[in-house]
Amino acid sequence: MSLRLGDVAPDFTAETTAGTIKFHEWLGNSWGILFSHPADFTPVCTTELGSMSKLTPEFEKRNVKVLAISADPLESHLKWVGDINETQNTTVTYPLIADPEFKIAHLYGMVHPAVDKFTVRSVFVIGPDKKIKLMITYPASTGRNFDEILRVVDSLQLTANYSVATPANWKHGEDVIITPAVKDEDIAAKFPKGHTRIKPYLRTTPQPNL
Repeated sequence: MSLRLGDVAPDFTAETTAGTIKFHEWLGNSWGILFSHPADFTPVCTTELGSMSKLTPEFEKRNVKVLAISADPLESHLKWVGDINETQNTTVTYPLIADPEFKIAHLYGMVHPAVDKFTVRSVFVIGPDKKIKLMITYPASTGRNFDEILRVVDSLQLTANYSVATPANWKHGEDVIITPAVKDEDIAAKFPKGHTRIKPYLRTTPQPNL
């Protein structure tokens, strides 16, 4: 069964570079990012884990826990992390799951049916309610933009708490869109910073949590 947005993220127990974790218990009340990689000691993956490592403090500020997965054994992961730290000038602190039997990879649909020897580049953002808020899958040849994943987390956390949506190319600090469910007469009370009415269905307001 394929996963969909809004589904509860499947729970699992796994061996990682930080010890054994039970996924839901490990997440606790935090948001989470689970992202997969085709294999250890591969060039694109090495740059990706390094990029995520450098952004880890930003995710931590947002109460987001990061967890990577690759279908290689733990011993391989531990050696690879040394290469990542050396070549990407960073120190990886988030756990890396060892999934040599592809149990978690198959649980999350990370294995493309046409390419069954490695996991694709999947990203799952999971809320504190353990539900999947975002899914993105990249081909093996394309490295991910982790600034975009951070931007999406900002949007998800904002829109979870306010009656707003974020427009195309939105970045933290920019104006947001008031959702159609909010009536014109209720805007002043909900959004005291003011608003701009562009069309009856398109009303913007400054980001409300700043």
